[in-house]
Order: sequence, then C-alpha cells, then structure tokens
Amino acid sequence: MDTTHLFQQIFNTVFPLFVIVLIGFFYARVRPTDMTIANRINMSVFIPALIFSVMAAKDFQIQAYLPLVAASAFVVLGSGLIAWPIAKLLGYEFKTFVPPMMFNNSGNLGIPLMVLAFGEAALPIAVVLFLTENLLHFTLGTYMLNPKTRLMSLLKMPIILSTAFGVLWSWQGWHMPQAIGTSVDMLGQISIPLMLFALGVRMTDVDFGQWRMGVISGLVSPLSGVIAAYVYYWTVGIREDWFGYLIIFACLPPAILNYMLAEVFQQEPQKVAAMVLLGNLMSLLCIPLALYFVL
Repeated sequence: MDTTHLFQQIFNTVFPLFVIVLIGFFYARVRPTDMTIANRINMSVFIPALIFSVMAAKDFQIQAYLPLVAASAFVVLGSGLIAWPIAKLLGYEFKTFVPPMMFNNSGNLGIPLMVLAFGEAALPIAVVLFLTENLLHFTLGTYMLNPKTRLMSLLKMPIILSTAFGVLWSWQGWHMPQAIGTSVDMLGQISIPLMLFALGVRMTDVDFGQWRMGVISGLVSPLSGVIAAYVYYWTVGIREDWFGYLIIFACLPPAILNYMLAEVFQQEPQKVAAMVLLGNLMSLLCIPLALYFVL
C-alpha cells in the first residue's frame, strides 16, 4: 500500500467518526442536551441488539474467537498492573486512576473505528473485544470501586443477558427468521452513531482544572495497553491479523462508563471526567498513529 493511499484510508476512517462527535459537541454547545435517557436506551436496547445480531449471525462461531478474548482480557488486566505503580508514584488514588487506564472506549469509538478501517468483516471482532472489555468492566471494574457490589444485580443487565443469549445461540447453531433478524439488525445499527453523538455531547463537560491528570492519563492509557499487547504477543502469541486489531484496541482512550461509575460511587468524578474526556481528545493523535502502524 503506497503512502498516499494509506493516509487516505486513515483519513477516511477517522474523519467520519470525529465529524459525528463534533456534531454532538456543537449541538450541545448551542442547545444544552441531557443524553441520560438516550444513553440508557442505547445501553438497554440498541447495544444489546447489536451484540445479539452479530453473535446470532450464521458465520459467527464464538469458539473461534476465544484466543482473542484471552488476549484482550490480558490487555485490560495488564494495563491495570502497569498503571498501578504509576498511580502510586504520582500520588493518585488507585480507584480514581487505574480503572480508566484498564477499561477503554471499545464501544463508542472502538466498534465504528474498526468497521471503518477494516470493513464490515471486522464487526464480529470489534464486538468480541467490546464484550470482553465490557464484561470485565461491569464485574471487576465495579468490584474495584465497591467490593460490596452484588453479582446478581450485574447479571440482570441487558448487555450481559444479550451476551449470554448470543453465546448460547452461537453454540447451538440456531437460525433466526429473516423478518426478526432484520428488525434486530436495524435496532443494532442505531447504537454506533448514537454512541459517537453522545461522546460529543459529553465533551462539553471537559474540566480543564484537572488538565495535568487528564494529559498524564491520555499518555498512560495507550502506552500501557500497547505494552500489555506486546507482552502477550511475545509470550503467548496470537494470529498476525488479530494482533492488528489488538493494537487498535490497546490504544483506545478511557471509556465514558468510567465517569458514570465514578459518579455513582462518588470516586472523585471530576478527576475521572477530566481523564476520560481529555484522553478521548488526545486520541485524535494516538489513533491515526496506531492505524498507520497497523495498516
């Protein structure tokens, strides 16, 4: 691939994502917008529909992706192990700094990024990475913030239920009637642009009073992920084509869910918000570099 074509592909991948994010940002600046209800519907209906539609597809076999599940879980956990001593060194609270370094924006940014970069064939892989990160976030992540979290309450969440049902559907090899499948697919297709728009709206809340912590986290997040990905690649090994996806996954900025959980558990939410939002802004530089390396 020549350099001109490569840069054109990177531009064609990144530009549409950030156009939608910017539309959300400027719309919310002109007309302050509360995305709480929209985000709740997205988490409860559209994203579960996307997950199930991918996992219920005829050519999706969950067993084939288990090595990728292990690799992405290693990246999540490895990022936390790398970020832990950095938090101690800088005097940051563990519960404030480490979870955002572990749990990245594999939904709002990761899924559309990989689909635009690698085509529709990348959607199952992007969903597998998102599911792995999200399951760890809702279980280990909430436990890190509050060890008294009840497991049963997590198991009732729509994303967890759709994942479990999708795994069962995939293993059994069942087929969905076309009319129902089209309805589920259409619901799932709403989720990706809505996630990007919501990210833009959330960008209006950036607190530059915590800019130093935000910048540090914006550097530590992709670096810790890439280090963990290479450690796994060198020690355990993974398919070459999957390693490219793993690098993109490792470079993603902190997930917005980190801020939402920090707010719920009152774990310095303003600092976490700065880390999440500045980290996503800094990904404007990090993601094109990762795409250049992978492509």
